[in-house]
Amino acid sequence: MTHNFAIGADGWVAGAQPFPSPNVEARPADAVPTLIVVHNISLPPGEFGGGAIADLFLNRLDCDAHPYYAAHLRGVRVSAHFVIRRDGTLEQFVSCNERAWHAGASNFFGRERCNDFSIGVELEGSDAAAFEAAQYQTLSALAQSLAAHYPITALAGHSDIAPGRKTDPGPHFDWARLQRETSFPDQYFPYRYRPAAR
Repeated sequence: MTHNFAIGADGWVAGAQPFPSPNVEARPADAVPTLIVVHNISLPPGEFGGGAIADLFLNRLDCDAHPYYAAHLRGVRVSAHFVIRRDGTLEQFVSCNERAWHAGASNFFGRERCNDFSIGVELEGSDAAAFEAAQYQTLSALAQSLAAHYPITALAGHSDIAPGRKTDPGPHFDWARLQRETSFPDQYFPYRYRPAAR
């Protein structure tokens, strides 16, 4: 499977299914995307499929439908730029030109507020399961397209920029595979090849 994700001037990606989220705001005037942050998400946790992820990002999740939602997600307003489903399908919720609400309190080598300058990509998955080949294929093609369109200089996991608070994309995410499939040089993976300033 090959992908060609053309990015429009409006920051929306051809080939992605669009689901515009209300949880979005303008980036700071001097901020452009330089970082891709990789996450994992599954709702309910550990269960794949269904529309709950989209419902969460679109503020329409029924929090009475599952005890986890009621305990942890009621009133939560979050979004990511992209979700990659288990079969490799790409969904887009926020324009890459705008600020999504995916990273929270975060620090990239001393630079705070990673949402300001990052693009958030959620893989449908969990810390307890391996990701699918189709997800790596989509993620690799998307990362290459983003790096060709924006001044991307690094990729990181949510756990890298929010250590102690977040664990995703988790121990099963294969960074070496992502690097191999993107052909990005080592400097694009600063948490893999040099000590993090935390």
